[in-house]
Amino acid sequence: MGSSQAAGYVNAEGKMTGWLNELAFAPVDYRAEGPRDDWSGDCCGAQYFSQQAADRLARAAGVQFPIGLDLPERLASLQKKAGEGDRRAEEVFETMGVYLGYSIAHYADFYELKHVLLLGRVTSSPGGEIMLKKARHVLRAEFPEIARRVSLALPEEKNRRVGQAVAAASLPERRREQSK
Repeated sequence: MGSSQAAGYVNAEGKMTGWLNELAFAPVDYRAEGPRDDWSGDCCGAQYFSQQAADRLARAAGVQFPIGLDLPERLASLQKKAGEGDRRAEEVFETMGVYLGYSIAHYADFYELKHVLLLGRVTSSPGGEIMLKKARHVLRAEFPEIARRVSLALPEEKNRRVGQAVAAASLPERRREQSK
């Protein structure tokens, strides 16, 4: 979660399946008025778990940013505000946690989920902890069976922002068949 959702799926054996594994463009909101992704045209995870989502929610909550800040800087400012107890900033991450809880339940309709690892710039600082807590709350309250079988994890702070690189580096080597 950062520039996009950048979510992927591996099966119980730790292997990628032969079907869609990238969830960033999977729809998570079916409302006609939801924020649409420029590339896919859908109300997808890329618009709900990203710097763009945090910025959109912050502005709707009345959080002000200095002129000229780009998205990463606005996210850092929002995270700092949440860490300082700014209620509006905390509510941004709570809202993203609600999105996450419902999206996990939606993904569970299509994928056999067991472990969900939360990574990325948006999960840095107290914002990630707030999102995790709220997502767990949504799952327990609305989807108790999913809450019992799916664990959500947030690694230590230093590993959150580099998570996608770590995940990519840990993918197994693909062996090519030798041609005769």
